[in-house]
Amino acid sequence: MLASVVAIPKSENDKQIIEAQHKLRARVFGERLGWDVTVRAGGETDEFDTLYPTYIVTTTDNGVVAGCARLLPAIGPTMVADVFPSLLPDGQLKGHAAMIESSRFCVDTALAEGRGKGSVHEATLTMFAGIIEWCIANGYTEIVTVTDLRFERILGRVGWPLQRLGEPKKIGVTMAVAGTLPANADMFLRLRPSSYRSELTPLNQAA
Repeated sequence: MLASVVAIPKSENDKQIIEAQHKLRARVFGERLGWDVTVRAGGETDEFDTLYPTYIVTTTDNGVVAGCARLLPAIGPTMVADVFPSLLPDGQLKGHAAMIESSRFCVDTALAEGRGKGSVHEATLTMFAGIIEWCIANGYTEIVTVTDLRFERILGRVGWPLQRLGEPKKIGVTMAVAGTLPANADMFLRLRPSSYRSELTPLNQAA
């Protein structure tokens, strides 16, 4: 699978990839998980998509979007600080210039490609490696995110444990928790699947 990055779309292909990841988000968050999200024309969007985020996207060998995540600097508006302050100590995020927020992370685990024999889908590991690779290339050392307890267990299983910022709380239908994750070369090499391909930086070729 291929990890790629799309910031401000510069081509028709970029626009198609962004549209496809919005549709994947609608299927995962709106249909599968039953979250209270806004879906228009088959795609899930919110106000944070208007802040010119960076999207990390994983595609299959056939070009199908298999996973996506949205990245925004933690020193600006973020979901964890502005939507989920109840998950933070004293309701405050101690963001810094080397911290990035990852939100709207999702993977199409129904895809046969990448399912393999492991307990974690290859698209999930490709997304993890792609996010870390982008962070290293852009000077970010720490990722802050809000996730559910099921996904927190997956992070621990692959050796990328979440450092909790507070206690889990029920948000809608989900038991959610905020935490941070390290972004460094050692973690990239630990999580990168053997078939990993990337359009992000030369780091993948150098490793």
